[in-house]
Amino acid sequence: GIEDEDDWLEKRLLNIEQSDHHSVAPGEKGSLMNETELAVLREQFQLAPFIAALGIELDSIGLGECVAALELQPRHLQQNGVVHAGVQATMADHTAGAAASTLVDDGSHVMTAEFKISLLRAARGERLICRSKVLKPGNRLSFVESEVFCVSAGVEVLVAKASATMVVLAARRE
Repeated sequence: GIEDEDDWLEKRLLNIEQSDHHSVAPGEKGSLMNETELAVLREQFQLAPFIAALGIELDSIGLGECVAALELQPRHLQQNGVVHAGVQATMADHTAGAAASTLVDDGSHVMTAEFKISLLRAARGERLICRSKVLKPGNRLSFVESEVFCVSAGVEVLVAKASATMVVLAARRE
């Protein structure tokens, strides 16, 4: 139940605090994840062929958080010049999954079980930034929120908000 998941999270955070970890922002030192874990997460972020084809890139990743960016190209746009909803949804979903993956045990991974996006306004600009944060982690399900911003002339505007439920899949035993 919920108490078991809360106990699991407390143990996971305690294990992270007791080990030799550092922050995830490039070049910073702190107390979140070690370099090996970060390198694996960065590599995994780009492994999905669809994500790589769209050009979505990992900006930063931390415990329960992830930021991704996309330099907008004509291929990302609808016929009327606004960013396609599918591009925004894909970015929100993949970034949410990356945020959730920072809180699972080694060898486990996450997949989207449920996803909802609200498109708040037309996205017109040079770049998209997605910030995702785990609101309720768990050892079976995690609930994540993503916000997608469009940057135009240096100004960020919130264009979409998404929520996702991620299922945690345990590592296969050989």
